[in-house]
Amino acid sequence: MSTVRTRRLPMLGMEGALARWYTHNRGSASQLDAYRKQAASFTDSLSPGAEILEIAPGPGYFAVELARRGFGITGLDISHSFVEIAAGYARREGVTVDFRHGDVAALPFPDGSFDVIVCQAAFKNFREPVRALNEMHRVLRSDGVAVVQDMSRDAGTADIRAEVSRMGLSRRDAALTRLALRALRRRAFSAERFRQLAAASDFTTCTVSLDGIGLEVRLTRTS
Repeated sequence: MSTVRTRRLPMLGMEGALARWYTHNRGSASQLDAYRKQAASFTDSLSPGAEILEIAPGPGYFAVELARRGFGITGLDISHSFVEIAAGYARREGVTVDFRHGDVAALPFPDGSFDVIVCQAAFKNFREPVRALNEMHRVLRSDGVAVVQDMSRDAGTADIRAEVSRMGLSRRDAALTRLALRALRRRAFSAERFRQLAAASDFTTCTVSLDGIGLEVRLTRTS
């Protein structure tokens, strides 16, 4: 029987020029429109006034769209650069988001602080995935849900090409993004590995759905 790895090698930090490059690449008109549509779909079934934590919000594009819809949003990122970039973006867009610096392995919030947690495109980079899940479980309220959306280890080269083609990037940036995604795929988890991680965590179980290069994992705090 396979064991669940509890620690992983760290990733290169997204600071400075690298963070600015990522911000530029994720901020095309087509992607910002996709964030708006995703925020509408994501919050459609949420109760008014729900408190949402986004872990690793990066440039803050999705968090800002959630805030536009009237929810209380907190964003926590380990990158100082992203916290600064995201806070500036929220100010320019005229919405309130509490962006903070911090580590998912030691969330700086009291128990039961949030109704919903969302984490996009970052979970594969966490050094201690089970500890990260346990921290998410701790800060959720009873019946709260954590949603992890990330790349699937089973994504194919054609899937990556199709994903990048929708981003509206220049030829150079599209090529670089495809290279980056192929490299990141080696760190990504499969659906089965996510189920093993959930089983080893305080959540104990999860549901996984697949779409293109990505997967979505939903974990509910039942107590």
